[in-house]
Amino acid sequence: MSLPKFTLGIEEEFQTIDPTTRELRSHLSQIVEGGQMTLHEQVKAEMHQAVVEVGTTICNNIEEARDQVLLLRRHVIELADKQGLKIGAAGTHPFSRWQDQPITPDVRYDKIVEELQEAARSNLVFGMHVHIGIENRDIGVYMMNALRYFLPHLFALSTNSPFWEGRETGYKSFRTKVFERFPRTGIPGYFHSASDYDEFITLLVKTGCIDNGKKIWWDLRLHPFFDTIEYRICDMMMRADETIAVAAIMQALVAKIYKLKTQNLNFRIYRSALIKENKWRAARYGIDGRMIDFGKQEEVPTRNLILELLDFIDDVVDELGSRHEVEYVLKMMEMGTGADRQLKVFRETNDLHKVVDYILTETAYGL
Repeated sequence: MSLPKFTLGIEEEFQTIDPTTRELRSHLSQIVEGGQMTLHEQVKAEMHQAVVEVGTTICNNIEEARDQVLLLRRHVIELADKQGLKIGAAGTHPFSRWQDQPITPDVRYDKIVEELQEAARSNLVFGMHVHIGIENRDIGVYMMNALRYFLPHLFALSTNSPFWEGRETGYKSFRTKVFERFPRTGIPGYFHSASDYDEFITLLVKTGCIDNGKKIWWDLRLHPFFDTIEYRICDMMMRADETIAVAAIMQALVAKIYKLKTQNLNFRIYRSALIKENKWRAARYGIDGRMIDFGKQEEVPTRNLILELLDFIDDVVDELGSRHEVEYVLKMMEMGTGADRQLKVFRETNDLHKVVDYILTETAYGL
């Protein structure tokens, strides 16, 4: 039995940076407006004016996704150059203060700031989201329940935010600690079915908690409007190759869980509270810490669990055409995550401006 396509869509949030001061600087919507002339809705403004988001169209496979991610990065870098700005890819800026960054004028953002106050104003963080197409919402809820276990593994690979407002935080991803101030974030709970999930959303809307399902910001969610499962846990990664590798694993995990289901084999479901323990370890230590192997009920090196993950998906990557992209993870573990590399530059130079220069160079790597 052949696998469904499991289409992909990838969204990346970039920093717009002043090349002289290396501070975040507002693009005044000029990058977005310039991009929409050729890329239309693939370039969007975000809540803070120093953020620009780009997203692929629906891609049939990882090769199409790679082509679009590279194209979008090239375009946004060129658009920024025309405005005298640079584009950086990291989960947080090493030293810019959120207090200095203006909010984009927009009714939607005004409502978020009014409701969430300082949590929203200080949410100057940058992530990478991946949508995987699914057959229906019942399959989506089934996937969400099973895939939760793997979120810390993927997150550890993406960690790329060790600094916050000029300080070394001690975390490989401080972005996630900032974002946790929002409600309805983190590892999702277990749902019995799509109707169970939809009843939960309906209750939140009915009681005035949210006005639509997009205000659920979990690390993994069934998209409220599209037939996709959306991974939201990752930091923005520096290299396009890193984005593609992690997206390929996300697609392969969906395919593998689907394959097991068609064989009447269920992946074991673990408590959200246990998965949160592994997420915290990933945020703190990245790929160089230890996480819990719940099956063995013991700590093991995170790198070992990532290698086990690659073994788990090995029988689907060739059919998906993504073996080359998935195997780039081995390169990532060899060179270290974005956080590891940022910290290395800082320890060699003691200069956060040099760290920004490194981020800018890596953002354009391979383009």
